[in-house]
Amino acid sequence: MNSIDATQPLGFALPTPAYLVGALLFGLIGLAAYRYGGKVGQSQTRWIGLALMLYPYAISATWLMYLIGAALCGALYWFRD
Repeated sequence: MNSIDATQPLGFALPTPAYLVGALLFGLIGLAAYRYGGKVGQSQTRWIGLALMLYPYAISATWLMYLIGAALCGALYWFRD
């Protein structure tokens, strides 16, 4: 028996490729926003960037991850100076 198949009855499953791509994409956007916010001294941009980097760890549904990521990217656009 494959070790991956043995973990599925316990509630563990590998994320889908769409989830991995989204987590990587929003993490990179968050890293760029965090660094930019630190460079220009905008604390809102830094906090939104930090949220973009960390929230995929708390969300398991792919559609919800994309929805929250789009909302946080919209907040980056809204609070730009």
